Amino acid sequence: MKNVLQENKVVPLMEAFYTIQGEGYHKGSAAYFVRIGGCDVGCHWCDVKESWDAEKYPPTEISTIIQQAKQYSDTIVVTGGEPLMWNMSPLTEGLQNENLATHIETSGAYPLSGHWDWICLSPKKRMLPLDKIYKVADELKIIVHNQSDFAFAEEQAAKVQPSCKLYLQPEWSKREQVIPDIVDYVLQNSKWKASLQTHKYMNIP
Repeated sequence: MKNVLQENKVVPLMEAFYTIQGEGYHKGSAAYFVRIGGCDVGCHWCDVKESWDAEKYPPTEISTIIQQAKQYSDTIVVTGGEPLMWNMSPLTEGLQNENLATHIETSGAYPLSGHWDWICLSPKKRMLPLDKIYKVADELKIIVHNQSDFAFAEEQAAKVQPSCKLYLQPEWSKREQVIPDIVDYVLQNSKWKASLQTHKYMNIP
C-alpha cells in the first residue's frame, strides 16, 4: 500500500459519513466526515483503535472522496486515525476547488500538510505536536483522563495563539469522574470551555 499512497492520489479511507459535529467549537453543525486510516500515537483510551492499522483500509482515490463529499455538505472534516501521516494537500486542494470548507482534527505529531479553514489540535502526551502547528491551530482540545491533564493543558495552551479556542473534554470512559473536575477548572480558569462528545449522547456517528 505504501508505494500507492506515496503517489498522493489515494488515501487509506476507513469510513466517510454525514452527521452532526459533536465536539468543540463547531458542535451542532452538519458536516461530512472523512476518517483516514493509520495512527501510531497509541492513546490507550482511543475510541477508534480500529483506525490504527492503515493496511486494513483500501487505498481510495481522492477524486472519489471529493465527489462523494460534495453531495452531502459544504463542510468536510478530515479525521482519523492521524490524517497527517499522509500528504493532505491533494485532498484539501480538491475540496477547496469545489468550494468546500476543509477542517482537520489532528494530534499534530506529523508535519502539517494541506490547506485548512479550521484546525482542531488535540495534543497527546505520548507524541507531542510539532512546533509549527501551534501557531496555526484554531482550536485546542485537551482530553482529560486524570488530574495531570490539567497541567498538560496549560503547557499546551501556552504555545498556541491568543485567538485559539481552548477546550477541555472528558475522556468518555472517565466522564462521570472528571466532569466535576472540568467544571471546577473552567469556573476558575474562564479562558477554557468545557466540551462534551454530544454525538455519543445523541447516539449518532
